[in-house]
This record gives sequence, structure tokens and C-alpha cells, in this order.
Amino acid sequence: MDNELQIGLAALGVASVVGIVAYNKWQERKHRREAEQAFRSDHRDVLLEPADGAADDVLSERVEPSMGETDAEHRRAPAAAHDSGVRKVTPGVPDAVDQRVDCVIRIEAIEPLEAPRLWAAQSEQLTGISKPVRWFAFDDGANLWRPLDAHSAGAFHWFCAAMQTVDRRGPISENDFLHFSGGMQRVADQFLAVPADLPARGESLRNAADLDKFCASVDVQIGINVVSNGQPFVGTKIRALAESHGMTLATDGAFHARDEEGNTLFTLGNIEPALFAAEEMRDLTTSGLTLVIDVPRVPNGVFAFERMMRQAMQMADALQGTVVDDNRAPFGAEAAALIRSQIQQFQAQMASGDLPAGGPVALRLFSA
Repeated sequence: MDNELQIGLAALGVASVVGIVAYNKWQERKHRREAEQAFRSDHRDVLLEPADGAADDVLSERVEPSMGETDAEHRRAPAAAHDSGVRKVTPGVPDAVDQRVDCVIRIEAIEPLEAPRLWAAQSEQLTGISKPVRWFAFDDGANLWRPLDAHSAGAFHWFCAAMQTVDRRGPISENDFLHFSGGMQRVADQFLAVPADLPARGESLRNAADLDKFCASVDVQIGINVVSNGQPFVGTKIRALAESHGMTLATDGAFHARDEEGNTLFTLGNIEPALFAAEEMRDLTTSGLTLVIDVPRVPNGVFAFERMMRQAMQMADALQGTVVDDNRAPFGAEAAALIRSQIQQFQAQMASGDLPAGGPVALRLFSA
């Protein structure tokens, strides 16, 4: 009897436990369904999926794409347009640079670098180079190189420095090359920039020497003189005659005849050591004048020579002087014809070397 009672009580306990567990599971499912009903909504999650018509509203606000542009390309365009850091191209060298004449190094800054900071750094590192160095900055928006100087503003990714390798003082030296290349590397390091192209020392120096040799072969200046026959020429009359021919007195102490673009065709100077100066012309006297044409720097040398000859003859008549060559021999038609032939020969040689006389590159090469 006792055993049956104990068995009955044990069974009742197990049934109670099972009932409690089942009840808890039922309550749990009930509350879950209520919670799901409470948070369920007919509206879509705008962060995950736009509501009905939302996509249409967005598309209705767009501007119609241009010819040849798909809708998908046009919708992607605004994101790129607002990314000012995206560089459209890896630029080549500036058009104003000629790699036959210039030693060129470009550097790329990872972040936009302000032009005044770059200019200050390069001024410190490149001071002392014997040849001109020009700077350019690449405008990503306009997709072109802009000249850079001490007054430039803005921030850029790409910069280019071009050191001229030859002028009338000769070619660059090895010290010039090392100063330039080393200075550019230090400028790049200062701003965590990367030099894009460091030229080879040996090749750069050889090219400069070859170019200098060519320039020396065509570097000719031709002069004729107007000398007095006893009575000195006075400064006031010299100035009046020069200005009547359209010449202007420059800071180099000579009068310049210029073309329509302001380039010098020939000069009129003092045959004596004293230079012409505006404030001293009233008291100046001289035994003669020299007219000089710089052949490599004049586009049409024969035309410039003809004009110079006419002016020399007119001034000789007005001053009662004589036109002579450097040996003080009278300058006649035969001498003039020989000079015309020489000018044509030298300028044809320059043209055959793709270095036309009076062109932008020639004006740089044949500078002091």
C-alpha cells in the first residue's frame, strides 16, 4: 500500500514538472507572437528598401543625360564630380617644356599641396643653379599645366620643374645637375611626394654638350658701323634719329628696333664703351654708332638686315657720317650681299635642326 502511494506521488510530481515546462513554452511562444504583431508594420524600412514610388521620385529629379550617356552612367557621375581628390589623368610634361633643351622632373603629392609651400621649399633647395628653372602645376579641373611662380595660389597634386640645360654661357655642369636632381628629391621628401622621373646624369650631360656645340655653330651676330668724318655725333641728335625710326632705349644701354610682337630685330649702340642712358644723352658725344643683328634670335634675318641697312644709310646721311664694317672699310653692295647669304645659311641650319631662328626655344637658348 505504501509502495503504491509512493509510486502515485512520484507520477504526480513528474506530471506537474512536465506541465510547468509545457506551460512556459506556450507562454514564450504567445509573447513572441504578440511582440511580432506589435512591431510589424506595413511600411518598408527606408534604410534598407525605399517605399513604393521613392525610387521614381529620385529619378524624376535627375537631369536628362547628354548624348551617348546612359542613365546608369549619368546617375554615377555626381558622386565622382564631388570627389575633388580624384585626378583625371597622369599628366605628361607641359607643352612649354622642350625635353631637348630642359632637364625635367615631375613630382606627385599624395594629398593636394599648396603652391606657396612648394615654392618656398624649392627656393631654398634650388638656389645657386646657374641655369633658369621654370615651375608648373597641373590643374586637375582644367586638365592642363599652369606656370608657377612666387605669386601662385591653389593646391595641386602634380608639379613639374624644368631646368634649362644650355644658354650662351654654355651647357649645365655636373654640379648643376646634381644640385637640381638632389634638390628636387629633397623637396619631394619634405612633402612625402614621389618623383615621377629622375633623369640619368650621364645622358643629360651628354645631351647638353651636344646641344651647346650645335648652338655655337650658328651663334652669329652681324654689325655695321656709322662713323663720323671728323665731327662727333651728339647725343640729342642720335636719340631724335633713333626715335624717328621707331626705336626705344632699353636698360641695356642701346636703342632697340622691335617687331609687332615686341621682339628685337636689331640694336643701335655706342661704338665707344659708354652706354646710352636717357638722362645722359643731352651731354653725350661719340665718334660712331654700331647697329647689330642677333641672327639666331630674329625670325626673318634677311628682312631685319635690310631694314637695319636702310636705317644705317639714313643716319649716316643725317649725321654726315660713313657706313663701314668692323675694319673701317666702306660697306658696299658686295659686302651686303655676302652678309645676306650668311644669314640665310645660318638660319637654314637652325631650321634643319628643328630649332627655328627667333622661335621660343631659340630665344631661350641664345640668351645670356
